Amino acid sequence: MTEITCKLLVIGAGPGGYVCAIRAGQLGLDTVIVEAGKLGGTCLNVGCIPSKAMIHVAEEYEKAAHAAAGRTPFGLTAGAPTLDFAKSVAWKDGIVGRLNNGVAGLLRKAKVKIVQGRARFRDGKTVVVETETGPKVIRAERIVIATGSGPVELPFLPFGGAVISSTEALSLSQVPQRLAVVGGGYIGLELGIAFAKLGSKVTIVEAKGRILPLYDAELTAPVAKRLTALGVEVLLGAKARGIAPAGDALLVETADGQERRIAADRILVTVGRAPATEGLGLEELVLDMDGRFIRINDRCETSMRGVHAIGDVTGEPMLAHRAMAQGEMVAEIAAGLPRAWDKRAIPAVCFTDPEIVSVGLSPEEARRNGQEIRIGQFPFAANGRAMTRDGEQGFVRIVAQAQNGLVLGIQAVGSGISELSTAFGLALEMGATLEDVAGTIHAHPTQGEGFQEAALKAFGHAIHI
Repeated sequence: MTEITCKLLVIGAGPGGYVCAIRAGQLGLDTVIVEAGKLGGTCLNVGCIPSKAMIHVAEEYEKAAHAAAGRTPFGLTAGAPTLDFAKSVAWKDGIVGRLNNGVAGLLRKAKVKIVQGRARFRDGKTVVVETETGPKVIRAERIVIATGSGPVELPFLPFGGAVISSTEALSLSQVPQRLAVVGGGYIGLELGIAFAKLGSKVTIVEAKGRILPLYDAELTAPVAKRLTALGVEVLLGAKARGIAPAGDALLVETADGQERRIAADRILVTVGRAPATEGLGLEELVLDMDGRFIRINDRCETSMRGVHAIGDVTGEPMLAHRAMAQGEMVAEIAAGLPRAWDKRAIPAVCFTDPEIVSVGLSPEEARRNGQEIRIGQFPFAANGRAMTRDGEQGFVRIVAQAQNGLVLGIQAVGSGISELSTAFGLALEMGATLEDVAGTIHAHPTQGEGFQEAALKAFGHAIHI
């Protein structure tokens, strides 16, 4: 049995794991990374990247279809579009492949040893990895658990056949004529909207009283309006009960207690994600847990000395950029640098149509914290750049302390506003006030001007509304 010793062992090569390993290698640590699947993890291979590629395909197809129908307000017409969906999937796979190779190259450049296989703990310093060439024992001074998460499977809708997770949805060979989506969170809506644009008849089943329950109703209202325009049926307060015996329909109990049969070629289940720790041998360790998740402190340390955990296995928010930031921090801690988790806010983006961005506290969250607040909100309907992009729906909103104007949160909903998340996050991280945002010269014409105007509105003197 081959034995390997190292300073730092990272289990999982998703965004958190590979960033941790690369940074550790840059700092001169003898580092090994273990991955059972493809480098890049869920985000790169079957999540963030491929889903955004397919969302872009859907957007371009819808634009072409509108031009063919003469429905553009600016006079563009074109012939009826056709879609080679297999080519679309191949294009998406090509992007994923290039990024896979990029991660591998970056790991090699940082002198990180890559071990392909499934790791299992023997104790807090040792793991056994089953590889194609046989088991390898790896002993490390520090170990980082970065195994990510996987889609939650419902016992009455097990994956297989017509029932699929987001992973299978991104690799379909053709666009389903009828798609039922169980779960009205961000994954279900992102993919549901994309397939609706590609021509699927989409029905969304959500057990709660509204879509995207993690966002406030004001932010989600434009998305709900867009769903209606796309012909997507949304059943709120409804519960999926199973699949029809013939496998061609989803059985649902509606909000009023009625039984309903929703015809579907595919049933996409998007009811959440769970930490991917099965088979990892955590029972060999003595770790404090928060339910299913591994409990960590502000240095991503677990209850066992020398064992860290980052990313989705540590709970919400399950975001790739959170895992990346944690991974970089842990690598620097392992190298002896003084680091701790001190992030004021982590941006959350929902790539629906329109997109949603939220950083920091919403008005309701701030009030629950006992804050006296002032709010500034500016609509994109009054923004010149949004008008010229035919994207007037939505707004930017700033939440600040009433006393000193310290920005507590920023939210936006609108076309393409995911790119504003960088400015929003920077403002909170730097401790910006309303005066800082209002006093910054924003380029004209851009949608970012809505950020400045929202700050001015909080002072009661917005210029363009």
